[in-house]
Amino acid sequence: MDVPLWLALLCVGVLGVKLIRPPWWLIAVLLLGGYLIAASLLAPVINSLVK
Repeated sequence: MDVPLWLALLCVGVLGVKLIRPPWWLIAVLLLGGYLIAASLLAPVINSLVK
């Protein structure tokens, strides 16, 4: 069974929010920060560190 990555991340995110109940501002900061870092000049550096 092939599950798209976006669907798996969405399910994990929804379960994490329901079970852990982090504050909404923390979720917004993580999402916005991840988006901004992925679109910045640091993306290739982070990509090489992750691999």
